[in-house]
Amino acid sequence: RLPDGMQQEFLDRADRMRGPARLKFLFEEFFLPLARAMLPQVEAALEEWQPDVVISDQHAFAGGLAARRRGLPWASLSTTSATVTDPFEGLPKVAQWLRQLTDELQREAGLEPISDPDFSRALSLVLSTPELVDAQRDYPPYMRFVGTALGQRPAVDFDWAALDKGCRKVLISLGTVNANLGERFLAAALEGLADFDAQFIVVAPPGLVQPPSGRFIVCKYVPQLELMPHLDAVICHAGHNTVVEALTHGIPLVVAPIKDDQPIVAQQVVQAGAGKQIKFGRVQGAGIRAALECVLDDPSYRQSAQRLAESFRAAGGVTKAVDLLEMLA
Repeated sequence: RLPDGMQQEFLDRADRMRGPARLKFLFEEFFLPLARAMLPQVEAALEEWQPDVVISDQHAFAGGLAARRRGLPWASLSTTSATVTDPFEGLPKVAQWLRQLTDELQREAGLEPISDPDFSRALSLVLSTPELVDAQRDYPPYMRFVGTALGQRPAVDFDWAALDKGCRKVLISLGTVNANLGERFLAAALEGLADFDAQFIVVAPPGLVQPPSGRFIVCKYVPQLELMPHLDAVICHAGHNTVVEALTHGIPLVVAPIKDDQPIVAQQVVQAGAGKQIKFGRVQGAGIRAALECVLDDPSYRQSAQRLAESFRAAGGVTKAVDLLEMLA
């Protein structure tokens, strides 16, 4: 763990970057150094616990490296659907650069390099469904889509009595990590939706935005999963968790991606017909309003979201993932 001051400096540097520069920064200064730092500790844990199978987050390379060094069966876990298709399709130089970095990491660990070492060839669990990612694509047999991993969340105080049962309800959230980046976006949303016929639950730090009327409930945190059955639409940054939680409940979205995997997830939502995409950096209140009107008033968006909800329910969730891990062990 980085000291607090260094950690904040790292996050500030990452937030200032976009596109290829951010990708380069994340791999060279975060993912790969993290793997090198974690590897001895992961191996010590394997020695102590003697597991039958290892499951490792896709971006925690050390888990897969340690399992391969010991000849243990291992499964990778993709917590975002953005990496399931080739994110560098059409960018061969970027793909080659990344392959060189991961090859070097594997050789340092005494392993023969394989392509995409973040994916286990025995079992790669994906927290999504092909219907959202790309239903027309052929996926390798080791890649298994299990839908969402919804579980118990810490309790959050929320005034349920404040919800208006007589009107449509919309959640506006940029996630906890991006909240402070979203002052302009949230201000534009509140301005554009000030007289919109709906009730809005806005997730924002205290004092960041001022609600224009009683139709806006502003909270630092909300019980998001519990709120979903009450919602008619979600406006968000296309963070994977918020997207799949909304779609699991058949709720259409307005997505405004900011960085990292969010543009790809947003594109998946749009291509699946379950939402509209708007620009985060240059958005105006009128644009947010028009997109929301579209997903609320055009029934095709809700129909597509409900179709995706069926795919998530059929995928099996945590129970299916556990069954597959037991089979692997």
